Amino acid sequence: MKKLLLAAAIVCSHAALAQKLTATERKIVASVQQNMPQSEKLLEQVVNINSGTLNVKGVREVGTVFQKEFDAIGFKTEWVSMPETMQRAGHLVAQRKGKKGKKLFLIGHLDTVFELDMPFTKFTRLNDSTATGQGVNDMKGGNVVILAALQALHANGLMKDANITAYFTGDEERGGKGPESRADFIARAKQAEVALAFETATNLHTVATARRGSSTWLLKTYGTAAHSSGVFKPAVGDGAIYEAARILNSFRETLSQEQYLTFNPGLMVGGSEVSYDEAKARGEVVGKTNIIAPGATVTGDLRFLTETQKEAAREKMRAIVVQSLNKTRAEITFTDGLPGMAPTPGNQKLAALADQVSRDLGYGAVAAGDPGSRGGGDISYVAQYVDCLDGLGVSGKGAHAAGETINLKEFPLLVQRAALMIYRLTL
Repeated sequence: MKKLLLAAAIVCSHAALAQKLTATERKIVASVQQNMPQSEKLLEQVVNINSGTLNVKGVREVGTVFQKEFDAIGFKTEWVSMPETMQRAGHLVAQRKGKKGKKLFLIGHLDTVFELDMPFTKFTRLNDSTATGQGVNDMKGGNVVILAALQALHANGLMKDANITAYFTGDEERGGKGPESRADFIARAKQAEVALAFETATNLHTVATARRGSSTWLLKTYGTAAHSSGVFKPAVGDGAIYEAARILNSFRETLSQEQYLTFNPGLMVGGSEVSYDEAKARGEVVGKTNIIAPGATVTGDLRFLTETQKEAAREKMRAIVVQSLNKTRAEITFTDGLPGMAPTPGNQKLAALADQVSRDLGYGAVAAGDPGSRGGGDISYVAQYVDCLDGLGVSGKGAHAAGETINLKEFPLLVQRAALMIYRLTL
């Protein structure tokens, strides 16, 4: 009896809160709910196509599925190809031009981290609230949220004069080398006023007003090759491996407590003969215990919230590198990757919109999450040009790992929230 009373109270509460929605908005919500079986079927279809970044054919196949869906609701679609030497599939763009409301730029990506040589996991319902499958939340689920929200608006004739560009990149997980990879993406975003990205939602109540950027660094240290019995002696010195160890530990001691800043040495090789293949992220080394290593190589990443934080960290790292041990020397080089998406008043305003829509739907408050809990994303490329919000996709667990899941209970709620956010922005 208590359970029935509680359920009735929840229904009444949601009904009361839903009164904050306009008649049109209630129709949008109804359309989302009515179409959810088809939305889940679409998600299953695209999850069951391997689209690891390097599987160009698979990425294009997933893109073709979405392209047909966008065509059906009146979007003009095209495929932005990349140079053949880049070995990437390119990007799907769907666009409607109009003069009403904000110019919106909706961001998804077609690729996953699961390449063809990895074990394949199809879409599988585990129970009534959970399903698993490759890319089910990162981010094929997010792509479906975008499409399902737009389908609900189309079903109610609400996109006739909207200005919306949906941009699904084909290499978010392993970006192609060179400026061409994101040139068109950035150019089109600059024409918009608001960018909404549908990467995985932490949960129903959290969005991202900021994301950390990422870059890489390469450290090389050099010492004098000699018999190990002479290590530390003035004429021989400490060797390349000790020099690398000194630098890495100094990085940790000097910089590890700074908020939102992380740096991780992901690969290290050192010995008598060292080779490092950057393209394959592979190192080979030859060495003996009784030979002081003349060479060592370490590569890692650097993550940061703002460009100012990135540059300040690099200066501190360079200062540590030049303080060499006896008879050693070192050099470090940095390579830019994703810029940071800094929190801005405009981004916070979008978070406030998500919060209001969620409350109006009866789903509770929404707040900005911790930027340190997220990696980089495509939205960071355009954050300096437009107001941005991310984390609007589906919720789930285990992204980038076997057993990745989607929360099917929150799936329709997140589509409803996205649909009403887009609707209100296009008024």
